[in-house]
Amino acid sequence: MKMKKSLVALCLSAGLFASVPGISLADVNIVPQDTAAAPSIPTAALQQLAWTPVDQSKTQSTPLATAGQRLDIAGISGPVAAYSVPANIGELTLTLSSEVNQQTSVFAPNVLILDQNMTPSAFFPSSYFTYQAPGVMSADRLEGVMRLTPALGQQKLYVLVFTTDKDLQQTTTLLDPAKAYAKGVGNAVPDIPDPIARHTTDGLVKLQVKTNSTSSVLVGPLFGSSGPGPVTVGNTAAPAVAYAAPAAAVAAPAPQPVKKSEPMLNDTENYFNQSIKDAVAKGDVDKALKLLDEAERLGSKSARSTFISSVKGKG
Repeated sequence: MKMKKSLVALCLSAGLFASVPGISLADVNIVPQDTAAAPSIPTAALQQLAWTPVDQSKTQSTPLATAGQRLDIAGISGPVAAYSVPANIGELTLTLSSEVNQQTSVFAPNVLILDQNMTPSAFFPSSYFTYQAPGVMSADRLEGVMRLTPALGQQKLYVLVFTTDKDLQQTTTLLDPAKAYAKGVGNAVPDIPDPIARHTTDGLVKLQVKTNSTSSVLVGPLFGSSGPGPVTVGNTAAPAVAYAAPAAAVAAPAPQPVKKSEPMLNDTENYFNQSIKDAVAKGDVDKALKLLDEAERLGSKSARSTFISSVKGKG
């Protein structure tokens, strides 16, 4: 257990916060793998949700309203949004935004990331999603960027979005449109009060998924195959009607067979093994995992054992 915690901690990096505009590390003290602050949700309740698939082809928009699906769990208020994300396409960048509506109110999102076995793996509270002023193609919104590294063998991740009683007691200060215009054209900024957005249980949440080359949060057990099989959840097909009752349970898709490569030359094998050892020694598990993937793609037979022995030695 000690080794596993060490490995997870090594996958954190400053890159997690680098993409959060207008906020410093001193403003947000978040350790995403610390899920103790998240509401405790029984697996059975999670299995009853309709999980909407999200891929890289489009941004998934979810209107949250009174009629939406809910979790009758202490600490969660109002409707929730539930997404399934492919975990076998490399490192992921998830951008979640919640738009301020015409009634000057906004849904303050919290995000719980679960691995393919529905085990909580990362938690991003509402304080992580900061106010972003409107742009040419975007509205006032709360927004956060989450960078994730799915562990080897993961087929999908689950993203649960909800708000809390505490969030509903707070507000968000917006930027007055006149101030935004003045800043945009270089004029003097008028001294006028900024509007205040109430936090409510309804709103419009958008999720965009992309692959990335700099990752942060490891999701799922590092050596995948030793754990239990994927948990079957209610419905991972897009609902015909928003938040319709979950359809019959479907199992996670079977992994695609890996194409075998020709055996790797000894010099190349030694190069990758030494590089993996060096990366682990420096605490850069992300780099070591990428080297492992590349080495096995090129036909290495010893890279995985080198990686495991290096990590065990460090743990």
